[in-house]
Amino acid sequence: MDGDKSLMPNELIWLSIQYLSIQLRMLPHSIALSLGGNLGRMVFLLSGKRASKAVCRCSKILGCSLAVARDIVAKSYINLGRSLAEFLSLSRLRDRIDELVTVHDIENLNDALAYGRGVILLTAHLGNWELAAAYLGLKGYPMKAIGADQRDPRITQLIADIRSSCGVETIGKGFDLRGAIRCLREGNILGVLLDQDAKDKGIVAPFLGQPASTPYGPIKMALKMRSPIVPLFIIRRKDNVHHDLYFLPSLEESVENFYERPLEENVCICNDILSDWISRHPEQWLWLYPRWASTLGDK
Repeated sequence: MDGDKSLMPNELIWLSIQYLSIQLRMLPHSIALSLGGNLGRMVFLLSGKRASKAVCRCSKILGCSLAVARDIVAKSYINLGRSLAEFLSLSRLRDRIDELVTVHDIENLNDALAYGRGVILLTAHLGNWELAAAYLGLKGYPMKAIGADQRDPRITQLIADIRSSCGVETIGKGFDLRGAIRCLREGNILGVLLDQDAKDKGIVAPFLGQPASTPYGPIKMALKMRSPIVPLFIIRRKDNVHHDLYFLPSLEESVENFYERPLEENVCICNDILSDWISRHPEQWLWLYPRWASTLGDK
């Protein structure tokens, strides 16, 4: 019986995702987004302690009042709900991708690919990061994304299947070094979300002004293989339907002697870039994630 009880939350989540997917396929896109946003708002209101921790986290990091932080975090949950609705609807949005996403400075990516050493796309859990990968996959770019195991293996497989339907291949579990090296040697693009707590396996560097354990594997690999790192960010517009996808110049081009700098310094440079964009769009970042758990005891 205990085993059955432990499976109940996973089963409920899985059935909810299945039901939501069916409903989204039947609704106009704008209404589907409204449904996703309302779902995010409801989850925020029902999350209790977890939402309260996110509000306190936001207030501490941004130095704002709890009231302002609560508004930012609520909007973050709403954005996450909309992003979920978009992700589950990607199969029917593929033909509308140019209508939904406006691209800026993609020549920065094309120039980096031209070196033939693969490209690491540096980004964060900001906006709808999955839509950015899907856009590149649908446009024929050799896009790979690092996988992460969910509690329910069915959800892990669902994510991989939806990505695959847009031409995005999921590789490895967490940071798979062999898979990542192979990806770059073949001249492909590797998407990396660096705004995660690396616990005791990271380099501590400022993130939004506070010390945070940061994954350094992708950066170390880029330095060794001389692969360009191109920062990418996708931002939801105020109409909540359309997105702007930005490609920044590669760090090889924008940072003097990037490959010769110490690893720790380059980790700080990457964190500074992510922090800058999150500071400009805090309501679209994933505040529910305990980014500073290892360094500030934020869990």
